[in-house]
Amino acid sequence: MLKILLPTDFSNNSFDAITYALLLLKNFKCEFTLLYTYMPPIYHAEYLIGSPGQIGLGDAIKEKATSNIDELQKRLEDQIKNENHSFRSITALNSLPNQVTETVEIQAIDLIVMGTKGATSAQEILFGTNTVHVIKKAKCPVIAIPPNFNYETPKEILFPTDYEVDFTTKRLEILLKIAQKHISSIEVLHATYGYELSEKQLKNKKTLNEILGNIAHGFHEQSNQEVIQAINNFQLKHKMNLMVMVRNKHTFVERLFIDSVIKKIGFNIKIPFMVIPHSK
Repeated sequence: MLKILLPTDFSNNSFDAITYALLLLKNFKCEFTLLYTYMPPIYHAEYLIGSPGQIGLGDAIKEKATSNIDELQKRLEDQIKNENHSFRSITALNSLPNQVTETVEIQAIDLIVMGTKGATSAQEILFGTNTVHVIKKAKCPVIAIPPNFNYETPKEILFPTDYEVDFTTKRLEILLKIAQKHISSIEVLHATYGYELSEKQLKNKKTLNEILGNIAHGFHEQSNQEVIQAINNFQLKHKMNLMVMVRNKHTFVERLFIDSVIKKIGFNIKIPFMVIPHSK
């Protein structure tokens, strides 16, 4: 059974992300955990030491949060008649990234699916603050769903890489399961400025080829292009349904979370984006 964490802020984007997860994993045995975190609008030291007024405020917020997430869970259970799926819910007085980290560890979560933006994120921001922090801290893969995305079966999966990552079957386990279940094709993309692959890169490429095994896949080289340019150009020629990248401190994935860089390179994600941590 897969254990899937679904953070929500009750926005349309977060509901779209939940819907995506349910459809993507409709043929998997899954336990879905809905997660909502909250903070009192006034969060002073006296709240922590038990000020009566602050406690009353906190109780009211907690009751509202519990009511909302119970309503959401019931809505999903009523609408989604899938014997493979079960639901549970958590509300917590905590920041979302911290609670996600705690929940992933305690419940051995396999995958997080969430929206790229919350209820109040500005249109020009690629990832909301919470999404950025969750992706950076998560010890399991995260799929971020862009706003207004209508579900597409991930038949074509784009996998940009610089071959600097040591690939393992365990690290790519969720990706492999999704690709096998949906009979997907994985297109591995490498951008280069004409430099030959190092011995390490060649070894990692060979390992990746072996791991992908009998899954349909291909290797593509984009010469004289920055990575983002290569991704954008590839998607102009090939219809992709999901993009997947492995994150580590040496790859350009980290740059995706700097707004100034995003605007400069013109990177616009219009399909779901899975980020796999370098190590679990």
